[in-house]
Amino acid sequence: MFSIFPLNRTFILTVAGLAILVGLIAFTEHRQNHRQCEGIDIRMDEVDGHRFLNRNDVLKTLTNEGADPLLGDDYADLDLKLLERRLKQNGLIKSCQLYRDLKGILIADIKQQRPLARLVPDGDEDKSAYAGYYLTEEGRWFPLSMNYTARVVLVSGSYFSERKSLTTEQNQPLLELLKQIEKDPFWKAQVAQVVVDRNREVTLIPQVGDCLIEIGQPVELESKFEKIKLFYKHILPLKGWERYRRVSVQYRNQIVCE
Repeated sequence: MFSIFPLNRTFILTVAGLAILVGLIAFTEHRQNHRQCEGIDIRMDEVDGHRFLNRNDVLKTLTNEGADPLLGDDYADLDLKLLERRLKQNGLIKSCQLYRDLKGILIADIKQQRPLARLVPDGDEDKSAYAGYYLTEEGRWFPLSMNYTARVVLVSGSYFSERKSLTTEQNQPLLELLKQIEKDPFWKAQVAQVVVDRNREVTLIPQVGDCLIEIGQPVELESKFEKIKLFYKHILPLKGWERYRRVSVQYRNQIVCE
């Protein structure tokens, strides 16, 4: 009988301790849920040291243009997932996460879209400074920003007239071409614009000179870029920048200059 009592006592103390712990957790959760939103802390990453968005842009989206101010609201009444979906409706936001700290501050952790290229209008379309869209590495379009213009290669041509998503397998070679230009300092400095026609035939417009470089379909890129380098290093120094108006590297083992 004496050996059972210590066991029962230990069991009772353990259960009591767990009950107290659960009660404290419930009390803390209840208190936190009835804590009001004391402020909003917006945290954003940067693109090349700059931001497409500023704090006011995010606040306008988060608060539905001020119609839902959030400050002073109980957290029990706030649907953070709904607010995250609201933020994601802003095309400049790639992803976001909302959470609160122990002081009642609502924290918005935001990742901006990362541009790979910029679409510029053709023909009679609006050519103002804010016309066009950016393209992500995944092949999705997002709008330009009034706050910052990223220095990326320009894309144009009839292939982009409907601004369809480039996420399909068919468009992976085109995305790979743009990625190769973006990640290589030499090509990023040389290529100003990539023009793609309806058949996905690609023409490069260089930063210097009026010579157009035709690469055809965006396939066998390594070989084609090597031929362009040969043109730059061995032909242009001899003939001069104004000698040619068109160079084609789309045919195997050939560089056609006109």
